[in-house]
Amino acid sequence: MNRYRRNLLLSIAFIVPFGLATKFYRGLGQAWLNDAFGGIPYEIFWLLLVALIWQRLRPGAIALIVLISTCLLEFLQLWQPAWLQAIRATLPGRLVFGNTFTWGDFPYYVIGCWLGWLWLKQIYPAQKPS
Repeated sequence: MNRYRRNLLLSIAFIVPFGLATKFYRGLGQAWLNDAFGGIPYEIFWLLLVALIWQRLRPGAIALIVLISTCLLEFLQLWQPAWLQAIRATLPGRLVFGNTFTWGDFPYYVIGCWLGWLWLKQIYPAQKPS
């Protein structure tokens, strides 16, 4: 296993529990942490996953792809056919597709992609991964 892949896997092993903790936190600031702030680790997770799958993509390209994709997923929340609502009623469906469109999510997506881009730049090898 190359160093880049190992660092991506370690990063995912950190960000997944952190992101889930923001979604299920109960206490002071719960609504903000569960709903708004949770967009940041959500974006970082997707950047790390895309980087793991397509290791030759540069961090900037990954950040742009993930930002556009997750913004489209946010707009998809405006469409509510019964079959998609059934998917959203499950925990995995809610975590991936969300259930409520909110303009306020977009700044957190941008922040998450920016932080994820910085993260990837730190672990991206000087030479392209093999």
